[in-house]
Amino acid sequence: MGHKVNTLSNRLGFIVGWQSIWCSNYPDRIKEDLKIRKYIENSFPKIYISRIYIERTLNRIKITISTSRPAIIIGKGGGEIEKRKKEIEHFTYKEIKLNIFEIKKPELDAVLVSKRIARKLESKSSYKKSIKRCISSALRLNAEGIKIKISGRLNGAEMARTETYKEGRIPLSTFRADIDYYMTESHTDYGLIGIKVWIMKGEIYGKKKIYNIFKYKKVNKKK
Repeated sequence: MGHKVNTLSNRLGFIVGWQSIWCSNYPDRIKEDLKIRKYIENSFPKIYISRIYIERTLNRIKITISTSRPAIIIGKGGGEIEKRKKEIEHFTYKEIKLNIFEIKKPELDAVLVSKRIARKLESKSSYKKSIKRCISSALRLNAEGIKIKISGRLNGAEMARTETYKEGRIPLSTFRADIDYYMTESHTDYGLIGIKVWIMKGEIYGKKKIYNIFKYKKVNKKK
């Protein structure tokens, strides 16, 4: 089962929370959430943004941006973030609260790792060197395992192929395994290249508040 569905979706409600927290009026709110996410991603460098979390009340929207470079998002004196906040309030007609969450170890974030590899491919760097560098960085920061799959016309080859690089363990069928996953695409001169990244950070025991993604206790090794 772990190999057939999205890794995060498979753990949704167990150890992974939702990126959008609200209920009722689904069509309008999904459309508005998509508009907010696209606006934020287009306003800031995509390579530094990991995920965007949206929580709603009746007349208020709380947006949390997880990023590896909070200074770039906040701007000088907080001017950049205030400007974006007012523009979001303008097209949502609701009170907006913007929070910035710093990712202190971007080498262990699947979103940032995959975007980094995609950027290297677009700048015509060697994909093997980029992938091996990301794997060594993750293992150096105590990741229990990492797997990277890349597909397409690698190095401009005539035939498209798929290559997989793996170090450590990735137990996809274990629900308590804290595995971060993301898939992105790299737009190169010789076509589209797909990149998938799995990072095993440890195992989570006991219950946790899945709606609060920033506060939970994690155990790296089994007792």
